[in-house]
Amino acid sequence: MNIRVFYSSLSFKQKFGVVLFTIPCLFTFLAPILVSGSPHDQSLMNALQAPSAQHWFGTDHLGRDMWLRLSSALQVSLGIALISTLIATALGTFLGVLSAQYPKTADKLLNLTANLFLAVPGLLFILLFATIAPGQLWPLFLGVALIASIEMYRVVRAQSMIIANKDAIFASKLLGFNAWYLLRRHYFPELRPIILRLAAFTIATTVLSVASLGFINVGVKPPRAELGLMMIELMPYYYEAPWVILQPIVALFILVLGLNLMIGKKK
Repeated sequence: MNIRVFYSSLSFKQKFGVVLFTIPCLFTFLAPILVSGSPHDQSLMNALQAPSAQHWFGTDHLGRDMWLRLSSALQVSLGIALISTLIATALGTFLGVLSAQYPKTADKLLNLTANLFLAVPGLLFILLFATIAPGQLWPLFLGVALIASIEMYRVVRAQSMIIANKDAIFASKLLGFNAWYLLRRHYFPELRPIILRLAAFTIATTVLSVASLGFINVGVKPPRAELGLMMIELMPYYYEAPWVILQPIVALFILVLGLNLMIGKKK
């Protein structure tokens, strides 16, 4: 589908959500280009400086540049969210359609496995993975992707069960078309809107989950920047330098709000 046609078909709320989501994404990649330096460089003599020509967003309690810190934090949050969502979408969609195609065999086994995973709250499950290798990112990728794939699988499975019982599916099978043709011609066109909305919701949930883990000092470890970790580090200085603690909060708010507005229905 043409991007311009797709964008014009969105509602005003969804368009506004796309704009909001684009702002932190552009900032993430353009900020290191516009300002040189490292987000980890410390200068205690310049601690908690207000925004200036030298430090556009000011500095934190260790004198680190907040412009670069915020960009690095968004890179971590968006990187984990996007990669985990891609993995979860591919895995969940494949397993959901597989369950619909083989309801007597694969569906029973996959449904049982999904129910076993859902017995543990999602955030707690991610927390367990994060404690395996503290400070490493791969447990977060793995934990988030597994939980998100279960949610994706359940939604895709429910819709695929309806599609599998349509006359067009039976006709295509009688004509000898393979599974790839069925997926491309029948399943994917009907599943695509649901998958896109669920993917946007998964990205928003993942960003919040990673920030929540950082807020309790689990997951991403210093000196790496992350939105939740930045909040807990800067919390003691909210009265002395309120502009510093507001930056990761506002960035998280814009990011999640944009994604949630994108989930709404089209015109």
